Amino acid sequence: MSLAITDHDGGIRVLRLQRPPVNALDPALVAAIDAALVRAVDEGCSAIVLAGGPKVFSAGLDVPALLALDRDAMRDFWRDFLGVCERLARSPVPVAAAIDGHCPAGGAVLSLFCDTRIMARSPDPEKPFRIGLNEVQVGLPVPAAIQAALRRQIGARAAERLLVAGAMVDSDTAERLGFVDALCESGQAEAQALAWCRRHLELPRQAMLATRAMARADMAAIFDTYPDDIESMTDVWFGAETQATMRALVARLQAGRN
Repeated sequence: MSLAITDHDGGIRVLRLQRPPVNALDPALVAAIDAALVRAVDEGCSAIVLAGGPKVFSAGLDVPALLALDRDAMRDFWRDFLGVCERLARSPVPVAAAIDGHCPAGGAVLSLFCDTRIMARSPDPEKPFRIGLNEVQVGLPVPAAIQAALRRQIGARAAERLLVAGAMVDSDTAERLGFVDALCESGQAEAQALAWCRRHLELPRQAMLATRAMARADMAAIFDTYPDDIESMTDVWFGAETQATMRALVARLQAGRN
């Protein structure tokens, strides 16, 4: 099963990505996340934790699996992936991302649309956990809605520098930039995300939810302001530069395993 679901006291539900080895996002996992988010709200959950790890929250898109898709299937994947982002942005209840490891590309995207991001420090200071939108490095432009979410989080100039370079930053830098909201010890991100949810649920509920809805109205409106062109994204995916860059990446990864 690609997604483990655990309920906690107070109506908090943990959705834990569980697709070894690195929780890469393929059509089935994206569909599972979307269905689980819908079910959590329909069943009256008070808050949601989106968790991954250990060591990797999500390595982003499952490039080898997606390269095997035809145009129609890839168009559907883009629509579904951005649909999950929009569902997180418009969630009527708080959502905390528990990042217990590296969080590149699609994993970072999902976390950006949550209310908060709690990231673990690596137990090895020489090999810090990193987070970032490194799509440019694999030949993909970052969709406008996702760029807007990063600008909301860290500001326009810092977002521009990270996006254009496809840069990944370590957890300490991410906290300093505001990319993540809090740091914790390795293995503790989920527990800290649960604690964050509990603190918010201790507040007068209606006041908290109403204020949260107003405070996040601009996040929800991203998908009205920047309606991404799925057809253009699909065109880019099948473009010569993107295909060549991604196939070279897959070849390097496969060589590294041999």
